[in-house]
Amino acid sequence: MARLAVFDSGLGSLSIIRAIQRVVANSEIIYFADQKNYPYGKKSHEQLRIIINRTIKALNHRFSPDLIVMASNTPTLMLGISHQGVVGVKPPLREAVATSTTKNIGILGTESAIRSQGLDTFINECNFAKPVAFHKINGSALVDLVESGMFLTDKERCKKIIRQTLSDAILKGSIDTVTLSSTHLPFLQSLLEDEFPHVTFMDPGHIVAKSIQDIIKDNPSKDNSLTVYTSGDTAQLQNHLSKLNMKNEIRYLSV
Repeated sequence: MARLAVFDSGLGSLSIIRAIQRVVANSEIIYFADQKNYPYGKKSHEQLRIIINRTIKALNHRFSPDLIVMASNTPTLMLGISHQGVVGVKPPLREAVATSTTKNIGILGTESAIRSQGLDTFINECNFAKPVAFHKINGSALVDLVESGMFLTDKERCKKIIRQTLSDAILKGSIDTVTLSSTHLPFLQSLLEDEFPHVTFMDPGHIVAKSIQDIIKDNPSKDNSLTVYTSGDTAQLQNHLSKLNMKNEIRYLSV
């Protein structure tokens, strides 16, 4: 059985884990919610570099995983992590461009991610042949809706903040496709689609899951397990997970 350690600053990892579980049936998943360091999306480059390098080292030492999944766009874009055995998450730009009719693409991510040089570099590396306009949208307020658990308890408040965050950008930019470039954001996908039914919201989870499947494809096991750790409040995370119909015991882990 392949052992995967998946981490982010909180609930974001779960959108990637769910995608992995749909695609990869042969995995022991260790989910580390680094809530002590939430939010990654407002950290400086140096702060994030220290946090991520320390976390990768600690997960390798404690669990000896076959693969570490850095389930966050922000450090993937900002740091350009090149550790062997580490997979990151980036906006699904090629898929968005192929889907879009207007070729106006919204990149909805954390404040740090959308302002990063790493995002500009990634866009340039994609080298799109046809004219494409990318509109960077700060979605940190939406990420907070997920990590706070408000998306589970106050959907009307969430819809209001979604409208405030996206309405002007989508209208002025003729945006018809938006990448969910924080792994927290897929938890809001149904609300986003309700508010903007003419827009396609793209979750990169299946892309990450497929890349992981390709890496561990020779593993013959068909079992699946999930163990959950947090660097924050175990009771708070337990409460959120229970509302998502997850009964896993939450264990504390300091890195």
